[in-house]
Amino acid sequence: MSTFLTLLNKELLEAWRDKKLIWLPIVLSVLAISQPISSYYMPQILDMAGNLPDGAVIQIPVPTGAEVLAGTLSQLGTIGTAIFVLSVMGSIVHERNSGALSLVMARPVEAYQYIASKWVANAIILLVSFIIGYGLSYYYTNLLFDGVELKRFAASLGVYSIWILFTLTITLLGGTLFKKVGAVAGASLLTVATIALCGSLFPKFMGWSPSNALNHASSFLASGVWGDAFGAMMFFSIALMLCIFVLTVFLFKKYESY
Repeated sequence: MSTFLTLLNKELLEAWRDKKLIWLPIVLSVLAISQPISSYYMPQILDMAGNLPDGAVIQIPVPTGAEVLAGTLSQLGTIGTAIFVLSVMGSIVHERNSGALSLVMARPVEAYQYIASKWVANAIILLVSFIIGYGLSYYYTNLLFDGVELKRFAASLGVYSIWILFTLTITLLGGTLFKKVGAVAGASLLTVATIALCGSLFPKFMGWSPSNALNHASSFLASGVWGDAFGAMMFFSIALMLCIFVLTVFLFKKYESY
């Protein structure tokens, strides 16, 4: 346990030195709060940007607070997913290419401890950044639109975190398989995009997919009720992450030299 905590502390310290603990929350916060602010000022934006005839009036239905927060999650589901991958893709590759990994593994460190420290450290950074950004979006949504219950906000935050953790797990697997940062990013983005696309094209057969976390979170924001396949999605998402984690450790151990 002490070895794992030492590795975890090392990861968090490196994240601080690399300024990841600073720039990632800022980027996600800007991305998240842009949704309620742009939704509120959309008529003025269109009025200033469009060449409308004199006397024309722009009337856009005012979205509910739940719709605005769902839009924030949707935005984080596209641009945010790419940011999650880009922030994690070099976790293993940089240490392998620089030779630091050989120094770490020369000590009494097990493969599962190394991978687990990477996963936990990045999970803390990603989730804290997401909570800050989504929390600011919740604040501005309640300020500019009708309020959303704290219970619904917290539940949607927790469910969407499943997709973030799944993206993290896939990216760490890519870092084990490939030695180039570009290959890790490309393979990870292609994998999560394919899973998300299959979930959209075949909703009847992909109800268990982690990509449905966004749909369940948005649905609960609007109605306060979980969908029929919510339990299956949670169970298979967690099980799939565990399987991918075990596979990552197995593949990592197969390298004779790090």
